Amino acid sequence: MKTMKKILFTAVLAFALIACKNESAPEVKTVEVKTSKTEKVLNPDATYAKAEFGIDGMTCAIGCAKTIEKKLAKMDGVKSATVDFDRELAMVEYDEAMVTPTVLTETVTSVADVYKVKDMKSVDEFSAKKSCDKECCKGKSAEEKANCEKECCKGEKAKGEKMACKPDCQKACCAKKA
Repeated sequence: MKTMKKILFTAVLAFALIACKNESAPEVKTVEVKTSKTEKVLNPDATYAKAEFGIDGMTCAIGCAKTIEKKLAKMDGVKSATVDFDRELAMVEYDEAMVTPTVLTETVTSVADVYKVKDMKSVDEFSAKKSCDKECCKGKSAEEKANCEKECCKGEKAKGEKMACKPDCQKACCAKKA
């Protein structure tokens, strides 16, 4: 019986010494990760052209316009791409040796069947965003015109249809409707 107690005591003591290490370091594993995202390298000797074209079928700025913009920007040979949802206009700068207007059209229509490219044209400079040309905004200082555009001209839908003016709007463009 004494021998059994000695063996049991030795086993418990050995287990306690092995199990209670204070300086255990975690095992570190290194895993190589291959990234599929490669940085686009632009050819400095390339001849870049600029194209503007309309896009029909977009219904929202984030889901439609940004998706098309990202798809165009990821193309090999495309230096920059911008899609303006409000004007339904895409502006793309591309390498003429790698990209053609036909390829741009195919890229836009491949995003979804509802998108249609119209009025593709080459330009020297991209067109600036149109400002408000309503009578209530003409002849004002830049700050007054900006405020007027926010309040008065933003009430237009993309297709040129006007939205209803606010009931308490005192602007000249809304006074005619009252």
